[in-house]
Amino acid sequence: MSTQTSSAWSPLRYRIFRGLWLASIASNIGTWMHEVGAGWLMTSLSSNPLTVALVQVAGSAPMFFLALPAGALADIVDKRRYLLAVQAWMACIALLLAGLTLSGQINVPLLLLLTLGMGVGTALMMPAWSALTPELVERADLPAAIALSSVGMNVARAVGPAIAGVLVSLSGPWATFGLNALSFFAVIAVLLVWKREPKSSVLPAERLFGAMRAGWRYSRSSKPLQAVLARAVAFFIGASAGMSLLPLIVRGELHGSAADFGLLLGSVGVGAVAGAMLLPRLRLLIRGDLLVALASVLYALVLLGLALLRDLYLLIPVMLLSGAAWIAVLSSLQVAAQTAVPAWVRARALSVYILVFFGSMALGGMLWGLVASHFSIAHALMAASVLLLLGILASRRFALPVTDGEDLAPSLHWPMPILGEGQDQERGPVMVTLEYDIAEADAAAFQLAMREVRGMRRRNGSLSWCLVQDSENPRCWLELFFDESWLEHLRHHHRVTRAEQRIEAAARRFQNPEIPVRIRHLLANEP
Repeated sequence: MSTQTSSAWSPLRYRIFRGLWLASIASNIGTWMHEVGAGWLMTSLSSNPLTVALVQVAGSAPMFFLALPAGALADIVDKRRYLLAVQAWMACIALLLAGLTLSGQINVPLLLLLTLGMGVGTALMMPAWSALTPELVERADLPAAIALSSVGMNVARAVGPAIAGVLVSLSGPWATFGLNALSFFAVIAVLLVWKREPKSSVLPAERLFGAMRAGWRYSRSSKPLQAVLARAVAFFIGASAGMSLLPLIVRGELHGSAADFGLLLGSVGVGAVAGAMLLPRLRLLIRGDLLVALASVLYALVLLGLALLRDLYLLIPVMLLSGAAWIAVLSSLQVAAQTAVPAWVRARALSVYILVFFGSMALGGMLWGLVASHFSIAHALMAASVLLLLGILASRRFALPVTDGEDLAPSLHWPMPILGEGQDQERGPVMVTLEYDIAEADAAAFQLAMREVRGMRRRNGSLSWCLVQDSENPRCWLELFFDESWLEHLRHHHRVTRAEQRIEAAARRFQNPEIPVRIRHLLANEP
């Protein structure tokens, strides 16, 4: 790898990435300011703890319902226009909230409704935003680009609440909402400047529910993506204890102030920045699996330090290490998730990853909150540390995909099938049969190779698959798979990658070279 691509700052040489990165930092700062302002505003409107808690619920609940549809939408429409629409929606919500608050017309139902609207925007945005990075930088710069994006989020998390606290005390919550609206316009400006070339396709765009089904089938059948998801669950459930219990440690056991809490959060951000600077060099020396395991061990030690130390100044270096460990794991998993899937399904696969991330964080937060309430904060943190270490051992068999290990560009090597004149392209299902002539001595090896073929067919859209042997002629093997419709089968043709072409070749090397593989396409009677 060249020194240019090994630099942590190398992605910033791409103009659009640089502009979006700076704009996203401003937008994330605005988002954190909004959360502080909304929480403070609700406490002034209602003293009911349940009502105050509903602000967080309204902001995060849409993620669990909209992540998968949002991923499907991002894959089947132009991402630039899609993000422009979502950013405009969120800017309008923030402006409306600022105006209602400034004029004194805001109330509890309106605040919850508008917070829900912001949560919907966030849920719709995240899969498309995550899938955008590979389009903006070269593949060699992708790990550094994702690390920089994580750095931006941590910087915003450290800066946003501090600015919001000053603004709320000086002018009230409306100012945080107004500045949040302006931050969205910064992103909109960069997206307007970006002249993204739309990719032409000879096939009509997928429909939403069909795209969701295809994305779910791919996620269920892709071993590399499943490895990323397993590693994510193993880390985030245990690691969630740190941030979820930190406020209780500062206020309840250190008897600290909001400034002390902000100092520790700022330390997390500084540690994340330092860790991101080191990551490119570490990746040259350590493979991804080992890097995630070592960072997980470091975070387990962080949780142990949070459990045992009750001195603010001793906790600062602990939080510095937590930021470095967190960004090492988060960046490695995001890089693996983005490079393990082809472009046609990237946003849908990332939406599944985002869903697993938020679900693990929510489940972990509830779990460690219950443990802390029944025992103590220290016991909860030590239990989380142990679970994190057990997660490393349990997930060892899930090897993360190598960043540049597979060529996921479309191979387009399948011969185009012919549909009779006057036939409906929506007709289906379509049964595709492939007839092989395999020597009996190669039968076992052929069946083993066809297991990889089965996985390839299923993740690219097939409803079912089977391999059968002729009872009369043992040399004759028949592979059958079903696609939902003729149009979906044509999409299947465009989804096969060059890496999967090698999987097919590995199975077909057992075919009798004197007899070509016979391929047939059979349509169901009813359209």
